[in-house]
Amino acid sequence: MSFSKETKESLCAAGELSPEQKTALIYGMALFSKQFSSSAVSMTTESRPAAMTYSEGLASLTGAIVDLEVKLTRRKGESSLYYLSVPDRSDCARIFDFFGHDRAQPSLRINRANIDGEGAHACFLRGVFLVCGSVSDPDKDYHLEFSVPHKNLASDLERIIGEIEEISAEPKTVLRKGSYVVYIKGSDNIEDMLTYIGAPMSALNIMQSRMVKSVRNRVNRRINSETANLNKTADASAKQLIAIDLIREKRGLDSLPEDLREMAMLRVEHPEFNLRELGSALPVPISRSGANHRIQRLMAIAEELKGK
Repeated sequence: MSFSKETKESLCAAGELSPEQKTALIYGMALFSKQFSSSAVSMTTESRPAAMTYSEGLASLTGAIVDLEVKLTRRKGESSLYYLSVPDRSDCARIFDFFGHDRAQPSLRINRANIDGEGAHACFLRGVFLVCGSVSDPDKDYHLEFSVPHKNLASDLERIIGEIEEISAEPKTVLRKGSYVVYIKGSDNIEDMLTYIGAPMSALNIMQSRMVKSVRNRVNRRINSETANLNKTADASAKQLIAIDLIREKRGLDSLPEDLREMAMLRVEHPEFNLRELGSALPVPISRSGANHRIQRLMAIAEELKGK
């Protein structure tokens, strides 16, 4: 399963929504889907959870009947393609009116009245991502984009993302194969976006991938021998850094016992050290086994905090 598909599944299972948040979510999916007008409403997706979210949400909000057709495609490997449509034109008109769109308006624009309320902006962007968004595998690249069929919608989306304080990214738009692609680059920006729309574990996976790469690079620069152990040391150190960062965010390092706080600060300062070097670098040196014991206690604390 692709990283994008995993992210969309996690977004669909993100928890209960208020009525305003649900309206914003389904509005984002409907507005940025294949067709959205007073005479035609439809969506195509490879994500079954996204298809179910759209179908059930649209029906519960508007009372419309949504047809679902499943096809198999061999594009990028065999997978299912879900095509959802509203067959009754009067239902289409009711949906269009429900979201406050003027049938005489020459082009689609985002109706901000549908994204007004606590958490509504985030749910709206979640819906947009579910229907036209994608994010690259962090082991290959850091890139998140929305493929939008209409220029004005792309401009509105770019503006809304740029206004969100929690996201420091400056989105840009390019024309690609007849679609307007609003994109964000940079691991930090993408982590912020995924966290904001309700996919913190995907953001954490990107963070972990970035740290593994960073630590591996630092280790490579420092050590030109012992190649066989290089990746093992880098990967273990990166996971430990993620755990320490989680403890810092959730509780603060000052909450740790003195021996664990010393170990955490030493690991941050020297991500290239192995366990024996960590133990030797402490104010009161300890063995490799002792260093490993302290590291495992830090990892256990982080694991408990992750579940809260």
